[in-house]
Amino acid sequence: MPASRYKTVVDRVSADIRSGRLAPGTRLPTHRHLAAAEGMALVTASRVYAELQAMGLVSCETGRGTFVRETSLSPRHGTDQKTVAAGLCDLNFNYPTLPDQADLLRSGLRQLASSGDLDALLRYQPHAGRPHERACVADHLRRRGLSVTADHVLLVNGAQQGLAVTLMAMLRPGDVIAADALTYSGFKVLAEALHLDIVPIPVREHGPDLEALATLCRQRPVRAVYAMPTLHNPLGWVMDGDQRQTLVEIARRHDLWIVEDAAYAFLVEDPPAPLATLAPERTFYVSGLSKNVATGLRVGFIAAPAAHVAALERVIRATTWNTPGIMTALACKWLEDGTVAQLEEQKRLDAQARQQVAAEALSGLPYLSHSCSYFLWLPLTEDARADRVTVALMREGVAVSTAEPFAVSACVPHALRLALGSVDRHVLREGLEKVKWVVEGYL
Repeated sequence: MPASRYKTVVDRVSADIRSGRLAPGTRLPTHRHLAAAEGMALVTASRVYAELQAMGLVSCETGRGTFVRETSLSPRHGTDQKTVAAGLCDLNFNYPTLPDQADLLRSGLRQLASSGDLDALLRYQPHAGRPHERACVADHLRRRGLSVTADHVLLVNGAQQGLAVTLMAMLRPGDVIAADALTYSGFKVLAEALHLDIVPIPVREHGPDLEALATLCRQRPVRAVYAMPTLHNPLGWVMDGDQRQTLVEIARRHDLWIVEDAAYAFLVEDPPAPLATLAPERTFYVSGLSKNVATGLRVGFIAAPAAHVAALERVIRATTWNTPGIMTALACKWLEDGTVAQLEEQKRLDAQARQQVAAEALSGLPYLSHSCSYFLWLPLTEDARADRVTVALMREGVAVSTAEPFAVSACVPHALRLALGSVDRHVLREGLEKVKWVVEGYL
């Protein structure tokens, strides 16, 4: 088929979608029917739909068909903060803060300004952090159940950079990494940017399908597994001790690196031992102070096997050289004087209170969550389309995320991920009541 004819079909369908002649949610003809109607080869029809999908105009759903997207909604809704306009109830992103945290920052900066070490903060820092700061973080991690020393710890610019440093140091483009079929959207974006091949692990209600992971490892050359054993984002599970031991056994049998994301682990009291404690020789434990202190405090850390610290340090040098001295000094002061521990306790209580608000506001709707988490997962009925529900909520002044940013597999469920930690509780209640009203309209 001439290229001009192929482009004509793409242009005609895209014009129909943008003009509204093809309404959001419309099921388009199958690839075979499109090929027959347009007199083109089946492979060319598939190419037409692939290009429309790349333009963000359609979604291709395995087993269901090809549907017109809601074009007033960003196709990557849930990963771009610019989608949240002023005045919206933001249930899309989590940046939990508590009253008086600005005063805490003001006081901390005053104390830092009067310290005798201020000149040193104006110079380059060691790539992995100053020795006493690494020791401070090691003390903090020991309270989380990790047996680490300062030599195992590296300071980074937030947990997201910790993930980036780990993947860049330990994997190469084309390597296969296993991750839960629904997983943290920031990891998904990062792995795609580094050209890693992400293979999905099917998810169950209380954790990943570890038998499926073992099968994947026999079928594919999996090099690493990305896991959130303590407070999974977005599904809220906490893996029990047996599940963790099984995961470690699979990793050892197939020689996998384990990347353990513990960004929300502080919210769970007395969880089972971290994977990094069960398998210290192959686990890279990544966390930070964004959720338990403040998102603007870009201080994170990696606890790594001693043999690989140097490789991680080289990546830090090649990317950011070091964390800002002022931020790490402030963070370590708060770790040492108990401020971080106090904030963590207050946020655990705050998250529990917000989950109670959600339970009352969403009464009657089935959803997944943890009693101490700052988010929940709301599956939709088979006939409800997440993009249309999301747009309807935007019109009501509520911003939420669809499942798409979190989905690793080709089959994207119709569901909403609701962040509970970014608005006042009364605003949260009003927003969640609107969510229930809109969702029930599709039941």
